[in-house]
Amino acid sequence: MKSRKAKPFWERGYAGHGYWLGKSKIGWVALEGRGKNGSYRWQAGNRAGEVKTLSEAKRAVEETVLSLARQLSLFADPGAD
Repeated sequence: MKSRKAKPFWERGYAGHGYWLGKSKIGWVALEGRGKNGSYRWQAGNRAGEVKTLSEAKRAVEETVLSLARQLSLFADPGAD
């Protein structure tokens, strides 16, 4: 039988969207400004940015989380497993 790995998921909130892995928030997106001048701020780990659309912001968070997960495996202690 295969073990099930937890998958990150998006949850919509009052002031933005959160990217969750289980009960840990691993990223977020929030709207900054209004109208044509509005933009979306995002953060995942120690990286952050600002883009024009919600889909770009979500993609940036997902790619950053994936990138950070790969980098952690490079520096993981081989004796920890």
